[in-house]
Amino acid sequence: MVEKRQLFMEMRAQNFDVIRLSTYRTACKLRFVQKRCNLHLVDVWNMIEAFRDNGLSTLDHNAEINVSRLETILSSIFYQLNKRLPTTHQINVEQSIGLLLNFIVATYDSEGHGKLTVFAMKSMLATMCGGKILDKLRYIFSQISDSNGVMVFAKFDQFLREVLKLPTAVFEGPSFGYTEHSVRTCFPQQKKILLNTFLDVLMADPPPQYLVWLPLMHRLANVENVFHPVECSYCRSESMMGFRYRCQQCHGYQLCQSCFWRGHASGPHSNQHQMKEHSSWKSPAKKLSHAISKSLGCMPIGEPPHPVFPEAAERPQDLAHTTQLRPVANDMNDTVLISSGAPTPSKSSTLESPSRLDEEHRLIARYAARLAAEASNSTQCPPTDLSFNFDANKQQRQLIAELENKNREILQEIQRLRLEHEQASQPTPEKAQQNPTLLAELRLLRHRKDELERRMSALQESRRELMVQLESLMRLLKDEEQKQSAQTGSSPHSSPSHSASCTMPMPIRSTSAGSTPTHTPQDCLAGVGDDVLDAFSQGVPRNLRNDLLVAADSITNTMSSLVKELHSVDDGIEEEEENMRNGREKVSSLKHSGKRHSTPSF
Repeated sequence: MVEKRQLFMEMRAQNFDVIRLSTYRTACKLRFVQKRCNLHLVDVWNMIEAFRDNGLSTLDHNAEINVSRLETILSSIFYQLNKRLPTTHQINVEQSIGLLLNFIVATYDSEGHGKLTVFAMKSMLATMCGGKILDKLRYIFSQISDSNGVMVFAKFDQFLREVLKLPTAVFEGPSFGYTEHSVRTCFPQQKKILLNTFLDVLMADPPPQYLVWLPLMHRLANVENVFHPVECSYCRSESMMGFRYRCQQCHGYQLCQSCFWRGHASGPHSNQHQMKEHSSWKSPAKKLSHAISKSLGCMPIGEPPHPVFPEAAERPQDLAHTTQLRPVANDMNDTVLISSGAPTPSKSSTLESPSRLDEEHRLIARYAARLAAEASNSTQCPPTDLSFNFDANKQQRQLIAELENKNREILQEIQRLRLEHEQASQPTPEKAQQNPTLLAELRLLRHRKDELERRMSALQESRRELMVQLESLMRLLKDEEQKQSAQTGSSPHSSPSHSASCTMPMPIRSTSAGSTPTHTPQDCLAGVGDDVLDAFSQGVPRNLRNDLLVAADSITNTMSSLVKELHSVDDGIEEEEENMRNGREKVSSLKHSGKRHSTPSF
């Protein structure tokens, strides 16, 4: 009872009762119960497998099971679910079992007998689990049809009685409660209801009034994460999640699902206007292309809401003599069923036989019987058929061999072209040796370029040192001018200046393509004072600038003479070193000759 109260308290906290339409209100409540109990993670085929593993397929629909066995069945369902889920998405098994168990007991055992029928449990779990609605309805039809594949109205009435207890459990009984005329309301005129008719009625738009909430619950699950980049006309939300509703009378008026469910309206729009429900978003370009294709008649024919299943009932299979069975007439249907692994609403899939044999075992037996019959027929076929089959197989093998040879030739040609392309794109030593003169010239040019770059770097560094020296000279001249101005009382600008003015050329280094300059004029003046920069900047010339130019010229001349003297000194040193080296060689030669003459002979 604690889990029951907890589940209903959480459902009331969601405030679903503000939804004005009972269909949406019921679907939202049942979807909440489904997600809260983690039933949406259990596929309908996993649920059917759990029924088989727990022996429910061999029990009569009206047989009763107690709460302890129900708890065992739910435990197997959720523990198997945790085995299929990744480790990061494991669920709380005990909590899920407790919530679902109490919900089922509160729904189907309100009087507290502690028992419920097998059919009620199957109907509830098959309806509330996850999976496609088509698969659910096919399984439900297999439970309510006879051996000829025809629906039994009494069993369908029992199914409605059990499944309509779900809306009643979430306090929506006045809208979707069971009545005695519910069956005739769903099938007012049909007398013989087969599978396709059953699916057409329950999957129609709109479906029967008593079950209109069932397909809506599946649509809610499909649009929970759908995004619509449209603004709501009432709440002005810039995006919508879930359903989108567009008015058929007010142009451009759209509402999100929250506003539509609560009956909000603004402007000329009214709640009485017809609204169209959209479960996806299409861009204006797609809408335009859709309209053009529709107007030109290029639209493909719409697919039916469900595949059409064969109406002929299949023969029941006896597992006691599987090797003696004959293949069924509808082999294509059997092949599709075995490949899909889905139960079919036929005599072999119905659970109304006395033995209650398992659906999957019947399909395997039918397939084994068909294979045995095909093997026996192949051994009994006449020689003409054998020769024809042999010729056809021989032609097929020859065709396969020819195709394989062509494929092998194509692959070899592709490999050859790939090698030629790689050889053409990569330089080889033979190509490099074809023009040695050009390669030598390229090496000389690179060597010359490196030497010029090194020389330019040295010149830039020398220029920077010279500018630093000029800065110190400027300070001295500036101090001298200040002293003279202090003595004479005149401004520093009245000092005599040289009449000849010249501009100092700024060295500009030209870089060849692919080379990176090591220094720039701005880098060479780095570390030089503001006075030197002002003196060499473009603008009004100063007398101090002329003085510095003259000083720079004199320093340049002095440095040139100093370099010449250093060269001359180096030459003299080299000559002296050469003379000393020659003298040492002469002395060493004389010593060797003296040793040879002084050596005694025996």
